[in-house]
Amino acid sequence: MLARQHEVWQQHQSPPMAIIASFLFLFLWCSVPLDAHGFHTYIVQLHPHSIPASASATGLQNKLHWHLSFLDRATFLEGGGDASSRLLYSYHSALEGFAARLTEDEVAALRALPGVIAVRPDIRLELHTTYSYTFLGLNFAPGGAWSRSRFGQGTIIGVLDTGVWPESPSFRDDRMPPVPTRWRGVCQEGEHFNSSNCNRKLIGARFYAKGHRINYPEKSSSVSLLEYVSPRDAHGHGTHTSSTAAGAAVQGASVLGLGAGEARGMAPGAHIAAYKVCWFNGCYSSDILAGMDDAIRDGVDVLSLSLGGFPIPLFEDSIAIGSFRATERGVVVVCAAGNNGPVPSSVANEAPWITTVGASTLDRRFPAFVRLGNGRILYGESMFPGNHFSKNGGKELELIYEAGGQKGAEFCLKGSLSKARISGKMVVCDRGVNGRAEKGEAVKEAGGAAMVLANSEINQQEDSVDVHVLPATLVGYAQSTILKSYMNSTFRPVAKLVYGGTRIRLSRAPAVALFSSRGPSLTNPSVLKPDLIAPGVNIIAAWPSNVGPSGLQEDRRKSNFTVLSGTSMACPHASGIAALVRSAHPSWSPAAIRSAMMTTADVVDHLGKPIMDGEEPAGVFSVGAGHVNPARAVDPGLVYDVQPEDYIAHLCSLGYNQAEIFTITHRNISCGKLLLGQKQFNLNYPSISVSFTQGRTSTTIQRKLTNVGLPDSIYTVQVTAPPGVTVTVTPKILAFGGINEIKSYTVVFESKKGVREEASVAEGQLMWVHSGRKKYKVRSPISVTWGA
Repeated sequence: MLARQHEVWQQHQSPPMAIIASFLFLFLWCSVPLDAHGFHTYIVQLHPHSIPASASATGLQNKLHWHLSFLDRATFLEGGGDASSRLLYSYHSALEGFAARLTEDEVAALRALPGVIAVRPDIRLELHTTYSYTFLGLNFAPGGAWSRSRFGQGTIIGVLDTGVWPESPSFRDDRMPPVPTRWRGVCQEGEHFNSSNCNRKLIGARFYAKGHRINYPEKSSSVSLLEYVSPRDAHGHGTHTSSTAAGAAVQGASVLGLGAGEARGMAPGAHIAAYKVCWFNGCYSSDILAGMDDAIRDGVDVLSLSLGGFPIPLFEDSIAIGSFRATERGVVVVCAAGNNGPVPSSVANEAPWITTVGASTLDRRFPAFVRLGNGRILYGESMFPGNHFSKNGGKELELIYEAGGQKGAEFCLKGSLSKARISGKMVVCDRGVNGRAEKGEAVKEAGGAAMVLANSEINQQEDSVDVHVLPATLVGYAQSTILKSYMNSTFRPVAKLVYGGTRIRLSRAPAVALFSSRGPSLTNPSVLKPDLIAPGVNIIAAWPSNVGPSGLQEDRRKSNFTVLSGTSMACPHASGIAALVRSAHPSWSPAAIRSAMMTTADVVDHLGKPIMDGEEPAGVFSVGAGHVNPARAVDPGLVYDVQPEDYIAHLCSLGYNQAEIFTITHRNISCGKLLLGQKQFNLNYPSISVSFTQGRTSTTIQRKLTNVGLPDSIYTVQVTAPPGVTVTVTPKILAFGGINEIKSYTVVFESKKGVREEASVAEGQLMWVHSGRKKYKVRSPISVTWGA
């Protein structure tokens, strides 16, 4: 889903594992696709240490035969059939195993075979600019993020999404350096896509359709109209995210005249590799895992995944498992936090080795006012082209709201509106059920002349705009209440749309997007998620020329750019910035790069005031460490580094058992031995999460900082203690002699008496401030919770 997921995680507080397990069973049971022959698709994970020596030594082809041997032993084939007919993918990098079509009896037989770690059902997941780079302070100034990183040159961003439209001007390779010699990927040919579509910007493209095809057999001619059986993007989402991360400079970019300017990705000098794993019916974990498997071997530096689902245990999460293997190989994995906000504990992609990104707003607006017949003016926003060409708006029209009608007419569902009643009128449509742009198409088909899209109470003042197919505007919940009250007060309500063009820097930003998923992490509350936020509302980026800018099949307009909203848009902003940091510091680990982005993030908006979440200052479960600041991220001063072994110790400290840890990491360890002598193990994470449970009133954490700034540096700690908590840091000064020197510190948190009865959550910050002229500020957010 491009802009929002309809499902909302309803649990407001972290439930016990039994409830999580029950929910997970129901979710997986409902998600297991069944084909016409009674087969389900499953991902079978194998023990890497059980690989025969002959297969391990002779390469991927013999590993494939080894994978097939499990199917030979477990499948019940009729008429002497071939087990390979059931195989979809053979995995070697993201995990060791395969995806196959199996019956329930065959699944049971496989689980009983030695060497099989887990058999998991294939799960369908959802897809979670001309100005945003300027908003983030990216410019040509000496010493800035672009100049220090050479615009991200030398890095490769792998984007797992709906593919790419290679003819977009955002993927031209003018002034791009040669393809890195370490690149091992391909430009896979297919329908309307050949090897010549790749260049020095778009250096690779692959597609993965086996999981999709099993779950959506091509039985109707309409399917061919929805997809290209190739890396070519038929829907636009992947083109949009790829160009946001690393699109080339395009002068005169706009959406039918709106938001005009020069478009650039965050890392315009970086290379792009497109992995098409998502189709019109979603993204299946078998296809996603195959894309990750190839991307790791191909040699990408950053993996960008604007997709996900609900929070689930890490040992059941294919993205978490695949991304751990990527992290081991030095790949930075950046994922969208999800669009199920503002519900608490809705954040997805929670693994501590993933950089999890929420969404924020820009200070760019597209005003489109509603002038009521009584003279009152309601603020709204729209990207209908009239917003640019006709500032005086259209003529006054009669308002109509089909509430209480049949077939969901208040939501303007297709076929629900009476042509006789709405013809030539301005129709009020409630948010919800169907897409925002779809409502406009329904009004247009029924003969309506214009539309006012009215936010419901759950949408509040959220203002994701669309390139509507008819004159239209979106108004907030407060305005929609006034509008409907006016309509009920008069016999013939009328209104006129007045467009205001594009306006910049007239509003406070960034602010947290209402839809952005919130923490605390449901399955791992000891790590604060999301990690940070980045622009994700009304983002303009590249778009296929075969899809109208509204994304609707009926829209015949053409534009090289369009606007989308979602954490799907925030993710590639962070991915591109991660590429800048990697280009500036090629030897840094994925954890060091994430630390650089987190500890330098902004906690105030462009007016110097606290970042807002609705009407309140944003909390750590909304913003994480804050809003990404690329100029500071490329030169953070100090970093919190984490090695893969530390993540394993962290899983042990959470109570994961040996089998679960092996499923995630492919490492056979003893938690008892690993944690021997470090019972108070703390993951060296850039943020700090403390929980007082089971009567505890005191806890101690330790952190290590690596100097990546200046030699002979002295840092002094500054602490803003969470209310109700005493914080003691030892030592209070860290003196670094050389680059890459490591220093440790401890923090003791003590809960004050009586606080538990008064509060359940509190937050603060810990910051190491450089004493010299450079004035590095290395900030860690602190979250404290009290529980049973």
